[in-house]
Amino acid sequence: MKKYLLVMTIVLSLILSACSSEQLDQSNIEDVQLKSISTSELKEKLDDSSWVLVDTRSNDEFNGWRLNGIKRGGHIPNAVDFSANWLRVDVENKEKILDETLKNKGIDKDKNIVLYCSNQNDSLKVANYLSQKGYENIYIYDVNEWANDESLPMEKYKNYHLIVPPSIVKDILDGKTPETFENAKQIKIVEASWGDEDASYSKGHVPTAFHINTDLVEPPPTWMLADDKQLTQFALEYGFTKDDTVIVTGENQMAAYRVAVVLRYMGVEDVRVLNGGLLAWKLAGYDVETTSNYPTPVSDFGSKIPANPSLITTIDQVKENLTKNEFILVDNRTWDEHIGKSSGYSYHDKKGRIPNSFYGYAGLKDSNSLDYYRNIDNTMRNFKEILALWEDSGIDINKHLAFMCGSGWRAAEVLTYAQVMGLENTSLYSDGWIGWSNDPSNPIETGEPK
Repeated sequence: MKKYLLVMTIVLSLILSACSSEQLDQSNIEDVQLKSISTSELKEKLDDSSWVLVDTRSNDEFNGWRLNGIKRGGHIPNAVDFSANWLRVDVENKEKILDETLKNKGIDKDKNIVLYCSNQNDSLKVANYLSQKGYENIYIYDVNEWANDESLPMEKYKNYHLIVPPSIVKDILDGKTPETFENAKQIKIVEASWGDEDASYSKGHVPTAFHINTDLVEPPPTWMLADDKQLTQFALEYGFTKDDTVIVTGENQMAAYRVAVVLRYMGVEDVRVLNGGLLAWKLAGYDVETTSNYPTPVSDFGSKIPANPSLITTIDQVKENLTKNEFILVDNRTWDEHIGKSSGYSYHDKKGRIPNSFYGYAGLKDSNSLDYYRNIDNTMRNFKEILALWEDSGIDINKHLAFMCGSGWRAAEVLTYAQVMGLENTSLYSDGWIGWSNDPSNPIETGEPK
């Protein structure tokens, strides 16, 4: 027998007042009636196509982090994600993006929608949002009931620890030892962005973070990956050793992922990225710091650089492997870049693609966008949705995937997401399209792929 949970106007009003930035219409709150569902009933509905199970918690909890007192991290099998955090983001065309998100996830008005979280508040916020869009069959479920029963399965990404929630970073700053950091020796937080401190860092960064100009790992005028000698000098001057645990943050996430991949290539054994970047930190309500912090140089990295050379695929390796069946070059640029309609860059005019590369999606607008791989709050997109894109392009995840873009920024982020999911037979073709097309002897294709 289903229990009916009448959500009191005063309760929803308190919740909404705490999130006034969401700008939700409260005129029909008193008409919202939500139904609860038991664990036994939910188990019966998991494979029913007329029901949709929706995880309304943070992306980090969906990925696998054990936050807010829950016993087990991850999500219920077959659940899709629609985080309450997404309602708080202020971006252009927000409603259009959210409508498309609902559609892509199959959260349709003619279905029964089960919203779950661990604190009730997240589900209530999403319930109110959906009800104002005309959704009627909305159910509420407490995921703690599922997580507390060890016999019930929960799914999490194999390497979810590679992208870190803001609350975990805050715990570290407060002197705590959160999950997956038990063996961390020296934790360093860095901010990665192009240019000097005034370009981004001085306007606000995660406390204690010191600034890394991306030119240090991809020096001008070519902006290709620095050589071993340059990377060794960089490591020593900025105090990195192979035993460090490094969390890379930044307003521009691509810069953070680019630097993170280079640090891992160098041989830093534990490198992670703040999931959602500086936006996630601010949405969590944490203060930024505007004063400068500086690294302490070291005299020894602890190993020869690079200690993890297989993470980077060189241009010669691309040429050698392109026609091999077990190798796939994934082109993470826009469709216009892939077919040669646009170069993608104001400072590079050569257009086209590398023959035999596979279109791997990126953004909708330009070389600074990754819409296909991010949620509206810039966190990592549900990996099943990413896999669906790759399947549509014929990308076989059982083969070695070398990700590329124009110069390595977009592809570094996509590579990390692939490794979060557990796809470890992967690498970054760091020189990308710019490195390839700068050599006139290299073949180029244009037009739609056959």
